Amino acid sequence: MTTDGALARLIRSAADRTTAAVAEVCDLCAAPVADEHAHLYDIGQDEVRCVCGPCSVLFAGAGAGAGHYRLVPRRRVRLPHVDTTVLGVPVGLVFFVPRMDGTVTAQGPSPAGAMRWEVDAAAWQELAGTCPQLATVEPEVEALLVNTVHGLDHHWIVPIDDCYRMVAVVRSEWRGLSGGGRVWPAVERFFEELTERP
Repeated sequence: MTTDGALARLIRSAADRTTAAVAEVCDLCAAPVADEHAHLYDIGQDEVRCVCGPCSVLFAGAGAGAGHYRLVPRRRVRLPHVDTTVLGVPVGLVFFVPRMDGTVTAQGPSPAGAMRWEVDAAAWQELAGTCPQLATVEPEVEALLVNTVHGLDHHWIVPIDDCYRMVAVVRSEWRGLSGGGRVWPAVERFFEELTERP
């Protein structure tokens, strides 16, 4: 994951809330975009790009973007508890992204950005057998987002841009070696503000 484009703007805005807001523009045509706007996932660069309404329409159909860009969906689905221990990732704040090639990656936030691990694809399929909604996660652009830190039990299917927002929250609030007193309340607020969307 690089820190260019939309992700960099998310990190900068979360890191310095006192700075005046900079008007965002479409990363394709440079037209201004509204506060609530669509995103494209650039598969080759592994980053999210902001797009205006007209540009987003160009990528709405199946096969649009020639396999390089995928329109990030908006749906969010709250799941019941999902036992992710079968995936072998020993952290409580993580998101799992199935890829177009059948692999699955786990990414966890850190003060330096997202750490990435490869997850056994057969273990992901086994987990999807116990939670059929996981089979509906769109490769590259949706993720299973999990927070079990401090006894919490949050499991969501979310768009990939939500995951990058969560990483930006951790980067902006982390202090010292252990994170300090601000990071976990900020993460809890992030999850409290998630709402289901079709």
